Amino acid sequence: MPDHPAWRPETIAQHLGEEEYILGAVVPPLFQNSTFVFENWDQFTSATEYRPGPPYHYSRMTNPTCEVAEVKIAALEGTECCKLFVSGMSAITTAIMASTQAGSHVVCVESCYGPTRQFIESYLTKYGVTSTFVIGEDPQEVFDACRPETSLIFLESPSSIIFRLQDLEAIAAFARSRGIATAIDNTYSSPLYQNPASFGIDYVLHTGSKYLGGHSDLIAGALCCSLERMQSIMKNEMPVLGHALPPFQAWLILRTLRTLHIKIKAVEKAANQVATYLAQHPKIEKVFHVGADAFPQKELRDKQMRGTTGLLTFMPRFQERDAVRRMTEATRLFRLGVSWGGHESLIVPLEYKASDWAEQRWLVRLYCGLEHPDDLIADLEQAFSMA
Repeated sequence: MPDHPAWRPETIAQHLGEEEYILGAVVPPLFQNSTFVFENWDQFTSATEYRPGPPYHYSRMTNPTCEVAEVKIAALEGTECCKLFVSGMSAITTAIMASTQAGSHVVCVESCYGPTRQFIESYLTKYGVTSTFVIGEDPQEVFDACRPETSLIFLESPSSIIFRLQDLEAIAAFARSRGIATAIDNTYSSPLYQNPASFGIDYVLHTGSKYLGGHSDLIAGALCCSLERMQSIMKNEMPVLGHALPPFQAWLILRTLRTLHIKIKAVEKAANQVATYLAQHPKIEKVFHVGADAFPQKELRDKQMRGTTGLLTFMPRFQERDAVRRMTEATRLFRLGVSWGGHESLIVPLEYKASDWAEQRWLVRLYCGLEHPDDLIADLEQAFSMA
């Protein structure tokens, strides 16, 4: 990672990795090439060992356009390295595979992203990897779930749908004392609002279709870690799995990083206003929102996070499937669709049951985009009349 002064995130996003203006261009060019040629034997052989910077070897492994974005994301996360992947799940599965082998055991929060749980709970069993899922709010529960063969603790804080937090510092300290790797899906917070590596977490992961992409026009993932861990991944997993992000998508991520600090404040403000409205609505039983004053893990939130973002979930008092369907189909600005982190607001209904709930309930997840918050609230109000 290039040396840089004590720049703040906004400045890192504009300048880091762009010290040389190629032909005077203020935007780095797109290196849309597959292979690289070399001047001599020594340059060729040195390119086969991974380290940030030139010489480059093959775009399936490294690429100058990708590396500009990677340098910025690593600096924003406070890690030595970052590698961009073709999807968030590519980054997640690579970190998991780098931390497990036949006979390993994984501890994971139960409310993690669904495909992450599927990969750990179902797919890895083919290779003799076992797992234990925990609520995760109490770090002692995480400690107690570990076994002698535990090689990875996988976290997601805040977690999907119901936004439960884990004590990153306590879990990382315990894991290191036992020689256990730690990984976290940090997509919710983005690198601007939470830096898990500063609490000792080994792998920090992002789904790039969310805030890092920010325009609903790309699929990508990011894996941030130490140089030592990245060198191992580049030697073992990367050559055989083929997960490297093509340079054009990385170029689009560069575009988004420049204004991420502006956008994330806007969606945070909108979500806070919408959550306040929902908390007072007679048709809402409960609101799950990390930014709420009544958030049950407020002390831990304030310790680990610098802000909250555009996601929230509510539990409606009307629990009939048809009522939930009518309400979600009636919204006009909140469009019915998965994902989040783009410019547009989205709504997703789902049936959900945490292990400490008595029964399954209907929930509705909202992503508040860049529309005016008052318009989003009006949209929800007219939709509730349809329930």
